[in-house]
Amino acid sequence: MGSENHPVGDGTRAVRAGLPEPVAYEPTLPGPVFAAHYHLPGEPTGPYTYGRDENPTWTHLERAIGELEAPGEEGVETVVFASGMAAVSAVLLSQTRAGDTAVLPDDGYQALALVREQLAAYDVRVRTAPTGGDAQLRELDGARLLWIETPSNPGLDVCDIRRLADAAHAAGALVAVDNTLATPLGQRPLELGADFSVVSGTKGLTGHGDVLLGYVACRDARLAARVRRWRKVVGAIPGPMEAWLAHRSLATLQLRADKQGANALALAEALREHPDVSGLRHPGLPDDPSYAVASRQMRRFGCVVSFTLPDRGYAERFLEGLRLVDDATSFGGVRSTAERRGRWGGDAVPEGFIRFSVGAEDPDDLVADVLRALEEAAP
Repeated sequence: MGSENHPVGDGTRAVRAGLPEPVAYEPTLPGPVFAAHYHLPGEPTGPYTYGRDENPTWTHLERAIGELEAPGEEGVETVVFASGMAAVSAVLLSQTRAGDTAVLPDDGYQALALVREQLAAYDVRVRTAPTGGDAQLRELDGARLLWIETPSNPGLDVCDIRRLADAAHAAGALVAVDNTLATPLGQRPLELGADFSVVSGTKGLTGHGDVLLGYVACRDARLAARVRRWRKVVGAIPGPMEAWLAHRSLATLQLRADKQGANALALAEALREHPDVSGLRHPGLPDDPSYAVASRQMRRFGCVVSFTLPDRGYAERFLEGLRLVDDATSFGGVRSTAERRGRWGGDAVPEGFIRFSVGAEDPDDLVADVLRALEEAAP
């Protein structure tokens, strides 16, 4: 795809990623293959032997994601999973063993706490530090694996991936980056030195709120083989329909990412001077604490805006008053969603903290709806 003199852009790459060579009278993107087994005469040496191991629909999607994670590179391997947490668990649990030390963020996705408990049960020591200020640097001595989440969810702090990766490798540790919020169009961890790029495709990658999916992308075939073996052992495989829907959704990834990112910045700008809004965060705001680092390593700043309202009641009235925004968890969809994140109890955030996932609506309509709901929610 493309050439040295004319590399293709993100939109072209997203539209064409992973498509097979054209065959006369066949669809450009073949439909999902529903198969638990395949014709298998003789020795099982072909590419498809059993449905838990491989599937042609996965193959197309994995190739497509690899082209987005590391454009123009050969040898990048992608392994797709049934969910983002399946992908997260596959890396953390396949790359560590009893006696190892893993370094995790203490402000990352709340379900990481469940993985920490499982690591401890397997006698893997866990150290934690905040994402901001590259604080995980202080915990690398003797570590086997460094887990980075940037931007962090839900606080939107950003750390320097290349700096942390270089330090971790010097200390003998592998590096995995949760790239869910940025997507490969916003940030490419493998190019910044990470060993693994891990994404919940449930979010912005597929972008329609109707697919659960995860993946791990990796340059090292040996490391990727461990991840793939973990998928085989635990059976955390995506259904063919989900894989096909995810591949179809990639075609609009650049359109969605650009539109939602522009909308998110417009919303953040509109909230900057609101008297009842505090702690406003979006990496694309020039005065955001993460802007300097984010602008060096991110190509798009994402669709999530976070802020805090004075108390729980105000936040709940605000969410109930929104007309164009669904009160729902997750993020990255074409329809805006927002939630009072404290309702889950797993994040160290104020009671009035709002995580707002900005969709693809007209920005004027969205901003007007938010400002009206804030006005009506005020005591």
